Amino acid sequence: MLLCACQPPESQDDGEEAKAPEAAPPAEEKPAPKVGEWVECVPEGDAKWEVGDGEGIVWDEEEKLLRIPWFGGLSGVKWTGEVPEAPFEVELEAKRTDGDDFFCGLTVPTRSKEECVTLIVGGWGGSIVGISSINDLDASENQTGTTMRFEDNQWYKIRLSFGNETIKAWIDDKEMIDADTTGQRLSLRYGPIDVCAPFGLATWQCGSELRNVRWRRLPAGE
Repeated sequence: MLLCACQPPESQDDGEEAKAPEAAPPAEEKPAPKVGEWVECVPEGDAKWEVGDGEGIVWDEEEKLLRIPWFGGLSGVKWTGEVPEAPFEVELEAKRTDGDDFFCGLTVPTRSKEECVTLIVGGWGGSIVGISSINDLDASENQTGTTMRFEDNQWYKIRLSFGNETIKAWIDDKEMIDADTTGQRLSLRYGPIDVCAPFGLATWQCGSELRNVRWRRLPAGE
């Protein structure tokens, strides 16, 4: 019998074993902001101002501000990035460019993302400041309601904090609201404002510009 030497088939990889493609490393989760660290609400990646109602709302990348033109009802946007958790503080600047009603409605979560309220600046004809809603009473009806005169095309610095069952708000460093919410129902006013929950901005029949929106965690118990 004729014996023949048997040789294994040549490897297609010149003797090297084929390697499976390496799996991509899992995306790293962004660490939660530290106490006192400001979180800037500037559109980047998946974080943006999402329009829920209104027309012509734009983010001006050059001037770094949100421009909301006059609309015959509520214009509202929601922030899709990280949102505040109590205790927290939010601040921004806003100015009315057209109309005669609230030019800043700042919606925030309170005890949870399901319990939101709105700080109204310039409502009910242009002067009411207050929280909507407490015990189902809006800013013009509950104990937080107060008045302030606002000029068109003038920037106002607005600040709000929530923690330890207390809502506080300042305009240009003047304290406007200091309300104990213990045992009280906190909710949004019934209507389209819910497009802003849990963290967003709105106007009512008013043109507005808003900038430097940011928030930070406060120390526990503050």
